[in-house]
Amino acid sequence: MAGVRDASCAAAAAGAQPTKRPQDPEPEEPLLLWASAPSLGDGSDSGLSDSEESVFSGLEDSGSDSSDDSAEGQDGASSGKSHDRTEKTTGKQAVGTPSPRTEALAELEDEYVEDSSDEEDVRNTVGNVPLQWYDDFPHVGYDLDGRRIYKPVRTRDELDQFLDKMDDPDYWRTVQDRTTGHDVRLTDEQVALVRRLQRGQFGDASFNPYEPAVDFFSGDLMIHPVTNRPADKRSFIPSLVEKEKVSRMVHAIKMGWIQPRRPQDATPSFYDLWAQEDPSAVLGRHKMHVPAPKLALPGHAESYNPPPEYLMSEEERLVWEQQEPGERKLSFLPRKFPSLRAVPAYGRFIHERFERCLDLYLCPRQRKMRVNVDPEDLIPRLPRPRDLQPFPTCQALVYRGHSDLVRCLSVSPGGQWLASGSDDGSVRLWEVATARCMRTVPVAGVVKSIAWNPHPTICLVAVAVEDKVLLLNPGLGDRLAVSSTDQLLDAFTPPEESALQPAHWLEASEEERPGGLRLCICHSKPVTQVTWHGRGDYMAVVLATQGHTQVLIHQLSRRRSQSPFRRSHGQVQRVAFHPIRPFLLVASQRSVRLYHLLRQELTKKLMPNCKWVSSLAVHPAGDNLICGSYDSKLVWFDLDLSTKPYRVLRHHKKALRAVAFHPRYPLFASGSDDGSVIVCHGMVYDDLLQNPLLVPVKVLRGHTLTRDLGVLDVAFHPTQPWVFSAGADGTVRLFT
Repeated sequence: MAGVRDASCAAAAAGAQPTKRPQDPEPEEPLLLWASAPSLGDGSDSGLSDSEESVFSGLEDSGSDSSDDSAEGQDGASSGKSHDRTEKTTGKQAVGTPSPRTEALAELEDEYVEDSSDEEDVRNTVGNVPLQWYDDFPHVGYDLDGRRIYKPVRTRDELDQFLDKMDDPDYWRTVQDRTTGHDVRLTDEQVALVRRLQRGQFGDASFNPYEPAVDFFSGDLMIHPVTNRPADKRSFIPSLVEKEKVSRMVHAIKMGWIQPRRPQDATPSFYDLWAQEDPSAVLGRHKMHVPAPKLALPGHAESYNPPPEYLMSEEERLVWEQQEPGERKLSFLPRKFPSLRAVPAYGRFIHERFERCLDLYLCPRQRKMRVNVDPEDLIPRLPRPRDLQPFPTCQALVYRGHSDLVRCLSVSPGGQWLASGSDDGSVRLWEVATARCMRTVPVAGVVKSIAWNPHPTICLVAVAVEDKVLLLNPGLGDRLAVSSTDQLLDAFTPPEESALQPAHWLEASEEERPGGLRLCICHSKPVTQVTWHGRGDYMAVVLATQGHTQVLIHQLSRRRSQSPFRRSHGQVQRVAFHPIRPFLLVASQRSVRLYHLLRQELTKKLMPNCKWVSSLAVHPAGDNLICGSYDSKLVWFDLDLSTKPYRVLRHHKKALRAVAFHPRYPLFASGSDDGSVIVCHGMVYDDLLQNPLLVPVKVLRGHTLTRDLGVLDVAFHPTQPWVFSAGADGTVRLFT
């Protein structure tokens, strides 16, 4: 700031000596430096308001006055701000010969120019006062003559500041002086000083903080001591401070303010059991004491002269007499008497006193221990969803092509292909990565269920259409797997004696083989579901019929069909094979039964407590399963824990259509008629003492409701944390 002050002082000195300026021919013209602006009038500001003065000051400071421009010229522009400040402090004088007052002010200005003090800027004569006092005023203080020193007009917006920042190379070293309101350019020495202070260094660059220390005392034992001052007097006379403290304590004991400790009385204390129940008494301070309930105080209705509104009319009296004693609002009839002497004896006095004694004697009084529990503590501590990643969060692809609602879908074991079945009578095969329809197989009927063979070397898709199960070879992917599948089917030799079977196996004709059809299994009733065993040789189908033939099991290698049950236990909704053990899970409307296929016996019966079970899925580890129902519930079962649900989730607003587990990740999903797919984190621990962790992590939306139907089927990708959903709007959507 020293450089700025020197520049302003030099400009002021140049203005004070007009004869040294060669470009100005008239010597009287620089005297306008000491003349006031025309807008200030006669120098007294008593007749102007703050707003008017701010307007005038704005005209002067912005340089819009023509007289100032003509007076100062190009040379005066550099020191215009200091001249404007000086102009406002003098008042209006003649432009011609300077007066003695002007000469005295010029000498005073020269005195300030030569001043080398850096305590504050000489242009600001406000004094050492907080400048926040003048935040709401157009001026910043007063000069020596009592006139206001106005703030510089700042009409620059952020765009002007940005342009200055781009154009001015010294913008970064320009700061605002709070005492004057002007912009000051820092010198190189000042910038270096600021940077040293920001780095925590000393302000003086030549200061050495690590100078060698001078050892004033040596470590050698010397003859004479360093100091031989005699001991203080206070070290061998009694302390006056301690004497004063002891005297205060003795005085407090004498006055009874401090009680000495007395031995406690060992005699037992007794209290009266039937004493008045005063809270301050011993009985009232008893911890488990419950005071007897007090009788209610009499009201206006019990007065001998009650107000008229408390008296019953004839109809109200008849209604009161017909009511039961426990239903009556009052246990007596209010009556009016002319005086207290006319009040007869109360007929129920002894009866009511006896009931009061029975209440006190027989009423079990028990203190209810109220526990102050924070409601937030009752909510289980669940981890944050972002800590449970990965899981699908957004819609990535939409598979369009079906003209009617898509009821089912299935993913190939490698995760490269996707098969979907629709009500438009077609099965479409898609490439998962590009959403490209690779093939369309017309099946001439509504596709109720579709399942890709889980064995990686068998390329077959089972499609349930009306009363048939079609086995298609899609011809996609590995050509070796496609050819080996056809060789496996062609290597079958029919037995000599055909046994009686509940289903009929048919080979595809030569016209049907180019379309991908290889086998057709015909049933007597419509097929609602088809599912494969994990090894890929067996499949189970559910028929829409009554009786014990609702569930059939087909063996692909031997082309045999069998009915595993002898009697029915209700309408079967879904079936599923256990992924590890030889179990078959059969879900009816109200229960889920677990059958052992080798022992041919019922192992467990699970009760989901739902009105109608709609879907079923088994955890890849085999110890847990989930059920979806049409009453908007998702039920989680722990097979090792109980036959009742471990957890019931009610996150959907409408009926659940499908549930699915991920083969690798701890995820499960549910699709509902509300058009959403809810993905949950379901961690099953190897420790049998630790319960599964179920946390809803994401609600996925994208399907539009059609005919009050939303998501009809969901399936996970076998290797990636992706989920596919089939909707009633005719699309299949991939969420990643």
